[in-house]
Amino acid sequence: MPDPMRPRAALRTAVVWDVLQEALDRRVTATGRRALDVLDAGGGSGNFAVPLARLGHHVTVVDPSPNALFALERRAAEAGVADRVRGVQGDARGLFDVVERGGHDAVLCHGVLEYLDDPAEGLGNVVAALRPDGVLSLLAAGLGGAVLARALAGHFAEAHRALDDPDGRWGDGDPVPRRFTAEQLTGLVEAAGLRVGAVHGVRVFTDLVPGVLVDTEPGAHEALLKLEAAAAELPAFHAVATQLHVLGEASGADGA
Repeated sequence: MPDPMRPRAALRTAVVWDVLQEALDRRVTATGRRALDVLDAGGGSGNFAVPLARLGHHVTVVDPSPNALFALERRAAEAGVADRVRGVQGDARGLFDVVERGGHDAVLCHGVLEYLDDPAEGLGNVVAALRPDGVLSLLAAGLGGAVLARALAGHFAEAHRALDDPDGRWGDGDPVPRRFTAEQLTGLVEAAGLRVGAVHGVRVFTDLVPGVLVDTEPGAHEALLKLEAAAAELPAFHAVATQLHVLGEASGADGA
């Protein structure tokens, strides 16, 4: 659930949270277990892990940054869920040096594929951490959103370069190594052996709307949340979303 004290953060994560919570609720019903085993690969300081632990789930966060893991530990303690959150240092390539293969009901892979030399290999490792009926929450940078953002900022040459670049980069100064289309992400998920349960566009409008408007206009925050939710499922808006979210399901999982 988005933190109500951080409205801008809520706008950026609300769609993902809704999809993820529904998927986990289905797994709770199917397994008869209220507490699921969740792996958050690249979960950093616990933006998703801590709220999941608040729901009663046991979450393991694997991240290469010791500073992020320290922040995770502090955040989990402050939230009173330290007993349900475990942080370990590692990465997707060496995932099974630190976690169990095939031992998780759900795996989160948010903002990770963009930074891997071989996204298919990394995603394959992440999927191998799932139980036979598990679910994958995959979130990655979208190509169309970056092209649109550069064009609206007046950087037309950079927008064109991102459109033509195999990795979707707008220039040497681009901080994101790789971006994806919805078709590329769903192809990776299917190649990893999962079926695609749902695809959503994330931050379709949020990054384009001036923050002052959202923060000061009465009702704007709630209206923008509803607009994001309405547009997220429509394929036409996947092409211009800042991020893309794919829910992948193993063969035994219930359909979305």
